[in-house]
Amino acid sequence: MTIEPAIAHRLGQIMCDTTSMILWSPAQSWVRQQAPATTLLCRVGSGQATYHRFDPHLKQHQITYGKRMIMSKHQPDAVSGWLSGREIRQRKYFDGEVTTLNLLAHTCCHEFAHLLQHVSGKRYRGSVHNRHFYLILDELHSSGGADAARRHLAEQAESAGMAIPDVPILAPDTRQLMAKWSVGDAVGFGAGKRQLEGRIVRVNRKTCTVEGTGPSRGLRYRVPVQLLNRV
Repeated sequence: MTIEPAIAHRLGQIMCDTTSMILWSPAQSWVRQQAPATTLLCRVGSGQATYHRFDPHLKQHQITYGKRMIMSKHQPDAVSGWLSGREIRQRKYFDGEVTTLNLLAHTCCHEFAHLLQHVSGKRYRGSVHNRHFYLILDELHSSGGADAARRHLAEQAESAGMAIPDVPILAPDTRQLMAKWSVGDAVGFGAGKRQLEGRIVRVNRKTCTVEGTGPSRGLRYRVPVQLLNRV
């Protein structure tokens, strides 16, 4: 299923509303005990990049939901490349069921977990998705916060005439994905400012070894096949 950019933007605004009302509101007083006068700004970006950052001058947490990320998570063939899908399956969030609705709700929780991780002083350079982050993310799911975000997101989208698909998306067959790639293929992986490019130098069992090109020349990466796209 594909959706128009304008619909993706509107869904992004609903994700912002869900983050502010369902996740930020109950945590706001605790956050401000740690860092007085802290605020949250949620916005919809025009690209794929989805991230949390903190502006120390404004004392403002900023969460951006990429419009093209929302469009991608409506396309079953593209879902396997997103960390959110792997987290749902591997950590059994939402009973391990990957749907577009679950992906978008979990994305809200994932970025908000980065906010709480930052406030807790557990986000380190080179160690972002660490055990402290996953303790926070696990708590958001086990406490009911993720379910509340999912309900709010679904209800608001339906009220706006943009019901979000809630049909299970099956995990891809890794063997079929591996068969698509050969040594020498030019590939890209990552998203937004972290988009990297290179050429495959080895096809492994579930990953490909990629030698960087351009700004990544001289570096090698072992990339899960689900994250690769052809350039």
